[in-house]
Amino acid sequence: MKAVVVHGANDLRVDEVPDPADAQDTVIVAMQWGGICGSDVAYWKSGVSGTAVLKEPLVLGHEVSGVVETIGSGAAAEMARLGIEVGTPVTVHPATLVGDHSVAPELAARTNLWPEVRYFGSAAFQPHEQGGFSQFRAVRPDQLRVLPGGVSTKEAAVAEPFGVALHAVARAGDISGRSVLVNGSGPIGALAVAAAREAGASRVVAADLSDAALDIARRMGAHETVNPGSGELLPQDIDVAIEASGAPRALGGVFAAVRRGGVVVQVGNLPAGEVSAALGNVVTREIDYRGAYRFVDEISTALDLMAGRVDVSPLMTHEVSIDEAVRGFELAADRSVGSSKVMIQLA
Repeated sequence: MKAVVVHGANDLRVDEVPDPADAQDTVIVAMQWGGICGSDVAYWKSGVSGTAVLKEPLVLGHEVSGVVETIGSGAAAEMARLGIEVGTPVTVHPATLVGDHSVAPELAARTNLWPEVRYFGSAAFQPHEQGGFSQFRAVRPDQLRVLPGGVSTKEAAVAEPFGVALHAVARAGDISGRSVLVNGSGPIGALAVAAAREAGASRVVAADLSDAALDIARRMGAHETVNPGSGELLPQDIDVAIEASGAPRALGGVFAAVRRGGVVVQVGNLPAGEVSAALGNVVTREIDYRGAYRFVDEISTALDLMAGRVDVSPLMTHEVSIDEAVRGFELAADRSVGSSKVMIQLA
């Protein structure tokens, strides 16, 4: 089968790799669509994503969807209980909890904070966890999420990043009737705009240095947009900020925009090393600065919202075939072409 494999920095290939072995307790999914994430681009550009360092060839991709191809005999009973059969369209929860760890009771439900989580397309552990940018992928039944009516497999590949955005907004607490600044209007930021609207925010302001990204944010529900690169100022006395850019130099302005006693949620991945950032307002304004990491099961909520009120089509700006994956990554890395979410057709 074909797969999109990163071999090192600036070394991305479409390789022929073995089909996944039929295991009794797994399900083979025939992949149809994948969305290129910033972490995928980071592995391609540098061989590093956050704190994870590439040490062996890695099939990329954790935003994926497809249809059930085969069901292992040992998985048949569980699949029947779930009501999933061959041909069912699905997306995949990319996480696997590893090891028998003791966690504090207050963290028991926060499975995204489990000490060791293997994630599709991640080099965080050895051996690496191969991703889903391939024509077939073996998964456990519990990782499958059946698509609601009206949600296509192409749209379903956006459920994973939408889950990240929903988790970030939830980390802010109850935002109904509140004002929200989303700083950074790439895919996660644009989806955070939609998530904030769904959570009842009364005013959502999106900020970015790209006018094309801001146009997408408006189409995803932003009431207002701001381009600081054009001299426009961030709003003041905002209740909550969702920082989705991951740019340390942006933090000072974001903290200055938030009212005293407000909340900033950091969902954009910051560099792994030391960074220089203006953080004084965290103290003088008593701002709550909270992290948001992946999600628990908000991917299911994402699918439900996509089946009803949230249209993710403005986000999907480009699509390529699996044979054109390298060009797709080039598009995803070049925001000057107006790209947001580049989709790979895997079938």
